[in-house]
Amino acid sequence: MTTLSSAGPPAGPSAGPAGGPASGTRHQWLGVIEEYRDLLDLPTDIAAITLREGGTPLVHSEWLSGLTRGEVWLKVEGDNPTCSFKDRGMTTAISVAVHSGARAVVCASTGNTSASMSAYAAKAGVTPIVLVPEGKIAAGKMAQAIMHGARVIMVRGNFDDCLTLARELSERYPVALVNSVNPDRLQGQKTAAFEIVDLLGDAPDVHLLPVGNAGNIAAYWLGWQEYAALGRASQVPVIRGFQAEGAAPLVLGHPVAEPETVATAIRIGNPASWALAVAARDGSGGRFAAVSDAQILAAQSELARRDGVFVEPASATGVAGLLAELTAGESYAAQRVVITVTGHGLKDTATALSSREPVGADPTQVIDRDVEQAAVAAGLHG
Repeated sequence: MTTLSSAGPPAGPSAGPAGGPASGTRHQWLGVIEEYRDLLDLPTDIAAITLREGGTPLVHSEWLSGLTRGEVWLKVEGDNPTCSFKDRGMTTAISVAVHSGARAVVCASTGNTSASMSAYAAKAGVTPIVLVPEGKIAAGKMAQAIMHGARVIMVRGNFDDCLTLARELSERYPVALVNSVNPDRLQGQKTAAFEIVDLLGDAPDVHLLPVGNAGNIAAYWLGWQEYAALGRASQVPVIRGFQAEGAAPLVLGHPVAEPETVATAIRIGNPASWALAVAARDGSGGRFAAVSDAQILAAQSELARRDGVFVEPASATGVAGLLAELTAGESYAAQRVVITVTGHGLKDTATALSSREPVGADPTQVIDRDVEQAAVAAGLHG
């Protein structure tokens, strides 16, 4: 496993009040604002509210490389502080909100945004307000928001209803909206593209990722373009975004009134960053496609078993898309491919366990303290 402990522009000669290392000490990752400050469209004097997000592993997948006869890498965003890619954008959004004098922040969320916002709000000392669809959030994500002190409000409706309420709250009350419609979020999230180029030496040929509210695909496209314009990458990748069949408005070309999928993080029927996602698709020569819940869960399982990378269901959507395209005859031979896997599997253990088919012996069986019984249970007897 390779981590980006020294990727990006070097930090300054000494750390400021954020608590970084003093001059002369070995450099450790300082978070996306400090690592890429000169490339972010933020106030120049902004103080970073950071949990040292970013610098996530880029893991080579021997399994997928073998299937494609190409070179496939996984950008493992579940290794961020709150275990999803949302932290990249939240550090910038919360930092700007605090810089502007905000004392409270609000978001609509299917889970990961609420977890991330609540953590960064706690770090900043501001009040986090979370609007979530009733009964539509994984327990692990809810636990994160609650433990970080969020005011969690359940809404009778879907994510789009929650986002409408969040917008209205930010318009009528002194609270900053930090969903991906906030452009400061994209400034942080685009750094994932920078990190990939910094490690690989160039942009990949193809970039695959899940698409829900579409902020991430928009942010990556921004990052790819900026690094190419700076001459740090010789190309921009073709971007292919994948959605779940029950929540695939970008594939269908119209909003989905009642989106439904086991991949709760992308259970969104009317993406807030729709136009930006379409621009990313068209500008890169890419496309959108949909995969079934069964394909998503199968990809989640295979990725964990073959590459040791455990992701939540939505995060496996890009892998599911690649596998579906290979089955349909698409060729990725001799191409360098990066797949962004967006959140850790521990976010939603209930779905992982409920969909898991045991391999070999029953993994839940109980035996006596007997070595022969243990050998049989472990499948060591022929």
